[in-house]
Amino acid sequence: MTHQFPSLSPEQKKDLSDIAQRIVASGKGILAADESTGTMGKRLQKINVENNEENRRYFRDLLFSVPAMSNSVGGVIFFHETLYQKADSGKLFPQVIKDKGIVVGIKVDKGTAGLNGTDGETTTQGLDGLSERCAQYKKDGCDFAKWRCVLKISDGCPSALGIAENANVLARYASICQQNGLVPIVEPEILPDGDHDLQRCQYVTEKVLAAVYKALSDHHVYLEGTLLKPNMVLAGQACTKRYTPQEVAMATVTALRRTVPAAVPGVCFLSGGQSEEEASLNLNAINQVPLHRPWKLTFSYGRALQASALAAWEGKPANKAAAQEAFCTRAKINGLASKGEYKPTGSADQASMKSLFTASYVY
Repeated sequence: MTHQFPSLSPEQKKDLSDIAQRIVASGKGILAADESTGTMGKRLQKINVENNEENRRYFRDLLFSVPAMSNSVGGVIFFHETLYQKADSGKLFPQVIKDKGIVVGIKVDKGTAGLNGTDGETTTQGLDGLSERCAQYKKDGCDFAKWRCVLKISDGCPSALGIAENANVLARYASICQQNGLVPIVEPEILPDGDHDLQRCQYVTEKVLAAVYKALSDHHVYLEGTLLKPNMVLAGQACTKRYTPQEVAMATVTALRRTVPAAVPGVCFLSGGQSEEEASLNLNAINQVPLHRPWKLTFSYGRALQASALAAWEGKPANKAAAQEAFCTRAKINGLASKGEYKPTGSADQASMKSLFTASYVY
């Protein structure tokens, strides 16, 4: 039988658990503002704004300086560049966020690499030197981290190798984070590309999550000090059948109940290319499913919190207030949805209804 050797002290465990609980406090979720320079460039290109450091800084300052943000945002994920940038006020961004009582997080993975002999499947890189980077990020004000693994659904995917390798790398990352006082967000994203139906996505999601939690157990990861960032169970983008938010919710909660231990404090869904409104409606339905849900079920949205704000801003300082208002509206809606209390008025604007899907999405 495996002997239990000490890994985390009771104090370390309490710190990790407290951080995780703060991020997913009732009515709160995560703003994912950790788009890489290249991804941010694609966002800015859509509104004809040049991708330079100042424009990236300006847009993030626009989001981070919204006063009411802390009502519905418990954590913000940063990209390395943003962590060391300053607000217009001259204050470093992490301090701006901390002053609002919001937890600061950081993306630590280094992107995907192909798994040879598979149908285009990948693993995620970045374990080398991760412990040292985590220690530095902790010193620089971060309390949680994010690492994204990507799986896809096709005739032969995900393969047993794809599932096992990504589960193992997520567990290794989570263990390293916890040793350095960072709460790991475990993200095994199953891409929405394909024509598979809801049932197939549910089946694959269950297999992937079961493997992830077995690996986390094998690596002695302290579950109370982690968060899960999964895909919702959705049909593929090219599937001709359309499912209601209630069907999506039932499939999603059923998959989670079968695989995610109750010790996990929160599940923060990624938006995965859904429109802003769709992501909110599905999250709301998930929190209304008539099944026991032992974890907080909330959001960790990037595109689905920022699309309307970007569209309103258009790179013009005169539109700053309108862009902040758009962001504020989406954040508030998702805060309500995380409690199952969002009541759509039927007046959703065009930007919020627009699909944000990108094929084979690279973050």
